[in-house]
Amino acid sequence: MTGSSRPKLLSTRRLPVTTDTHTLVHLCSSQEWEQARHGTELRPPSLAANGFVHLSTPEQVHLPADRLFAGRSDLVVLWLDPSRFTGELKWEPGVPTDPASMLFPHLYAPLPVAAVLEVAPYLPGADGRFGTPRRGTVA
Repeated sequence: MTGSSRPKLLSTRRLPVTTDTHTLVHLCSSQEWEQARHGTELRPPSLAANGFVHLSTPEQVHLPADRLFAGRSDLVVLWLDPSRFTGELKWEPGVPTDPASMLFPHLYAPLPVAAVLEVAPYLPGADGRFGTPRRGTVA
């Protein structure tokens, strides 16, 4: 270094801000979770209907929540460790109203209960819309 004690910057690229790039979330009713939690896996209706379990990142989950569960107050958010999944995880486009470049994680297998790190209520705001969830109680 000549004339300066500061190291040279190798890159000025900024990475996207996320809450946790290694954690995914799944929404279900508190009743569905209570039925699944004492077993080994959760099999939501989408697994039979579409062949996969709908997942999201914490930052994007409000999009499907607003579309599918507007105003519901019986939802919980399952915080998941993808390294505990036993099936194939694919990142695929959502629906046409989602941002064009946004991909959602889809698990092509039942959701292992062992992958659930935490469970928290997921309540809409006064306007009936959902926001970014916060981590809650240990599952």
